[in-house]
Amino acid sequence: MFSTTIMATIVFIIAAIVMLLASLLAKKALIDREKSSPYECGFDPSESSRLPFSLRFFMIAIIFLIFDVEIALILPMIMIIKFSNLFVWSFTSIFFIIILLVGLYHEWNQGALTWTN
Repeated sequence: MFSTTIMATIVFIIAAIVMLLASLLAKKALIDREKSSPYECGFDPSESSRLPFSLRFFMIAIIFLIFDVEIALILPMIMIIKFSNLFVWSFTSIFFIIILLVGLYHEWNQGALTWTN
């Protein structure tokens, strides 16, 4: 018990020293304009390298990801019907699908599913 405590303390001290040294040595003192700019064959960039990101595309991607996870949760429910109680399985499935439909209605009502303004 005593040697485990000493060993854990030594490991903690070594880890803290390594993290402190890494944070002190890794910081850059000067921000170089050339290193932070995009490279275009040695010339200064003619346009901004930052393109505007569509928030609507991001929202559609998040909605797709959510529905993709929901499909991954619904598919095993079909396989488990043979091994579970029919009443419990039906209640769980209907409850889950109602939650999905309420979420879909909310997204539709908020206008998140419209492609154009």
